Amino acid sequence: MEDSKKQTDNSSSADDTTPKVTGIGGIFFFSDNLEQTKEWYTKNLGIEINDWGSSSFESRNINKPQEINSLQWCPFKKGDEYFSPSKKDFMINYRVQNIEGLVNKLKENGVTIVDNIETYDYGKFIHIMDAEGNKIELWEPLESISDQTDEKATKG
Repeated sequence: MEDSKKQTDNSSSADDTTPKVTGIGGIFFFSDNLEQTKEWYTKNLGIEINDWGSSSFESRNINKPQEINSLQWCPFKKGDEYFSPSKKDFMINYRVQNIEGLVNKLKENGVTIVDNIETYDYGKFIHIMDAEGNKIELWEPLESISDQTDEKATKG
């Protein structure tokens, strides 16, 4: 019974606005041969590439079943500056809520903020660096697109 209560207390409710990560928005990685990589994943794993050179995986938000979430999968040409200043071969996009509040919290905690919050048709973005030197993309989807699919979840 106590375990059930803890699980309930830790879950996000539909009206929770705590600044935090709510899921994965995208997985991005370097490729030595971009076209060959895309073709391999399409041929062998059935990953269909969209007009932006990525693939979207949709799921529903358990707390807001009407909301369709999109996870973007996208290879980038090795050395693409979009991953800078990180020297790593990957970047993860985290879906967040209350991005402004989260950025304030990160600043208070001394986290390196790479750029400023930018707003696009599909959400707000900012980049940070973690303690290991990984560039992280934070994305707060706009409410108006929560029910749409095949949206681009990276600004790059």
